[in-house]
Amino acid sequence: MLKLIFFSTIQCIFLAFTQVFLKLGLERMEPFGFNWRFFKSALLNWPFATSGICVVTASLLWFYIVKHFPLSIAYPLVSISYVFGMIASILVFKESIPPSRWIGVGFIMIGVIFLTK
Repeated sequence: MLKLIFFSTIQCIFLAFTQVFLKLGLERMEPFGFNWRFFKSALLNWPFATSGICVVTASLLWFYIVKHFPLSIAYPLVSISYVFGMIASILVFKESIPPSRWIGVGFIMIGVIFLTK
């Protein structure tokens, strides 16, 4: 079980990084359009590329997890990524999180604890 928790946590960190770098990359891009400026802003956008690397890494870890562990336990553990996403929104984007969201995160973590026992 510890091996599953370890790999799931690493995978969830990469999922959260995917979203953080995607948001950073999209903030740097030109408005969407079928023109060279838009595609150039996407191709030369390092946060956007880093987001792609993170999602590929998370997917490869997910392949390993699904192959070696029961899906009924592994899939709900993906919810840990919500926790990392909230932490990243505070640290990177300086967002304020209302108490109701913290309560939701608490419920997620309680669920993870019940799931892994």
